[in-house]
Amino acid sequence: MTAAHPPHRPEILFPLFGELTKLPGIGPKSADLLERMQITRPRDLCFTLPNAVIDRTRRATITGAPLPGVVTVEVTVGLHQPPQRKGRPYRIFVTDSATEFELVFFHAREDWLRRQLPSGERRLISGRVEIFDGRAQMAHPDYILSVDEAETLPAFEPVYPLTQGLTQKAISKAAAAAVALAPELSEWIDPTLLAREGWPAWRDAVVSAHEPQDTAALSLQDKARRRLAYDEVFVHQVTLALARATARRRKGRATVGTGALQEKVRAALPYSATGAQDRAVADITADMAATRRMNRLLQGDVGSGKTLVALLAMLAAVEAGGQAALMAPTEILARQHHEALAPLAADAGVRVALLTGRDKGADRARKLSALAAGQVDILLGTHALFQGDVLFHDLRLAIVDEQHRFGVRQRMDLSAKGALVDLLVMTATPIPRSLALSQYGDMDLSVLDEKPPGRKPVDTALISAERLDAVVARLRAAVAAGRRAYWVCPLVEESEVISATAAEARFKTLRAALGDAAVGMVHGQMPPAEKDAAMADFVAGRTQVLVATTVIEVGVNVPEASIMVIEGAEGFGLAQLHQLRGRVGRGAEKSTCLLMYSSPLTPGAQARLEIMRETEDGFRIAEEDLRLRGAGDVLGVAQSGLPRFRIADLERQADLMATAQNDARAYLSHDPDLSAPRGKAIRTALYLMEADRAIRLLSVG
Repeated sequence: MTAAHPPHRPEILFPLFGELTKLPGIGPKSADLLERMQITRPRDLCFTLPNAVIDRTRRATITGAPLPGVVTVEVTVGLHQPPQRKGRPYRIFVTDSATEFELVFFHAREDWLRRQLPSGERRLISGRVEIFDGRAQMAHPDYILSVDEAETLPAFEPVYPLTQGLTQKAISKAAAAAVALAPELSEWIDPTLLAREGWPAWRDAVVSAHEPQDTAALSLQDKARRRLAYDEVFVHQVTLALARATARRRKGRATVGTGALQEKVRAALPYSATGAQDRAVADITADMAATRRMNRLLQGDVGSGKTLVALLAMLAAVEAGGQAALMAPTEILARQHHEALAPLAADAGVRVALLTGRDKGADRARKLSALAAGQVDILLGTHALFQGDVLFHDLRLAIVDEQHRFGVRQRMDLSAKGALVDLLVMTATPIPRSLALSQYGDMDLSVLDEKPPGRKPVDTALISAERLDAVVARLRAAVAAGRRAYWVCPLVEESEVISATAAEARFKTLRAALGDAAVGMVHGQMPPAEKDAAMADFVAGRTQVLVATTVIEVGVNVPEASIMVIEGAEGFGLAQLHQLRGRVGRGAEKSTCLLMYSSPLTPGAQARLEIMRETEDGFRIAEEDLRLRGAGDVLGVAQSGLPRFRIADLERQADLMATAQNDARAYLSHDPDLSAPRGKAIRTALYLMEADRAIRLLSVG
């Protein structure tokens, strides 16, 4: 949306959405350079804040100023000394109230310099002063002003981010002109919050952020900046709250289970569910029993027992006479869900089927016709479940497992599959609360924060790659004692082929050390049937060591495996290390995780490995990961649909996200179509921030 105005954009905002070239000093060439910085309208310049400030407060003399540094001082111009030879500098001697120093110019024209700095006259100059050969020099002053013009120089000058070809002067001038276009707008922030935080009005905040009076004005705590950051996250949360409200207005179906099948499964379990599991099941079944559609996220740490919660939820759908579907991201995981759930479901007399891309021809046709006839109660599979020819008899509940790469749009597509289907998204990736709110703010949240009984802590040790032989020797002893181990090969960014080659090389060396029969291998380049066979051998104990790439990161469940070796651990992110470690510690044996690293470690890698050694709490690990790497990396921005904020800092202003969510949901509950005075102001904010999706949701309302 360039200068053309979308329907109903308030007229008061038109100047901010005009053409950049109307601003002073911005021609077509500068406009192209600004476009590289995602600046295409005056509004974008208003939201591009200075990232530094130059102190140009006047001093009487350069004596005592911290040098090298920028100094602003009034001087009397003395002798001009043109260069004797080509390539030498032009020098002008000047005197302030206490000392003499030199102005130095390279390749300058003498007539211009004599006009700017006539001997005997007073001038205000500002620029960087350095000591050179024992003498103070200012090379090419930033400002040379007559005494009458001195008032025009700001005491603190903002410094903007640049792209090659743009100058500070050009962007400062354009930003000042853009800020001058910012209108006074009605307030959209909750008045109590505004008063409590002491935030300025929107226009005052923009002006203040572009005119920093000291370096403190650049901090995240600065009231003007904090207000502008809040505006961004608030508009994002209004968008999510509108999506949630729209989803809730869609008629759902009351799916009320009898509890009979759930009771049968619980009775057959060798353990009882945790309090967190019981709470999650209660949340989910209450949502299913309501007449609006469920849109819930179940977040649980590695091994917190999401699979049982999913099964109990699906049984509620079956008890009510309907069907349920569970979609996993990979075939290995879908098969594993089938192996885990089918026996439990069979105890309750529930019919479970598995559908993956591997089902072809008559076999696939048979499954599809049974599904359409209602002879399948629970369907497990990969995204193949949601292809056009897969028709359910009466789908009540769709569960998407491990989809932290599943954005809001895909969730909306998915829930369109069945008439009035309830949707549950599960993830074993603990996401810090601020990110969960920004990523899944349109959903209701249940968290599994207890480990099921019997899960033992995993001993984690750091070990240098130089001690590889010692690790192999320990592994040989463990294998002789009948233990099972994973050996994860280093992560090779962007190349599954190289990762596979590394895995094959390690597979050969371990077979040589431990015996051919003891070692299996699985990596992403293998044909699916070979992968399954290798996994089956490891599960059954026919092989005792499984060499793998990160294909085993999510969900592989072999309770007998009690050793995890991660080679090149310094190359993995915290979330990945945590997921990999979660593959052990599932059975009766004491488990160990060895993080092998190559020296020297970067400070970031050192910090990651230390956190892994200190804690197994996935949520604490996720918060640390966010602090160390930033939001984009934690979720993988490209896939995550994470908002790209210009001002708000998701890592360090996490508190704003929760406040914004509470405020947005509370406000929309009593003014759902934003028609009251504050609601109209919020509409203006949506147009200002180009929250197109929210505007569409309102217009279809």
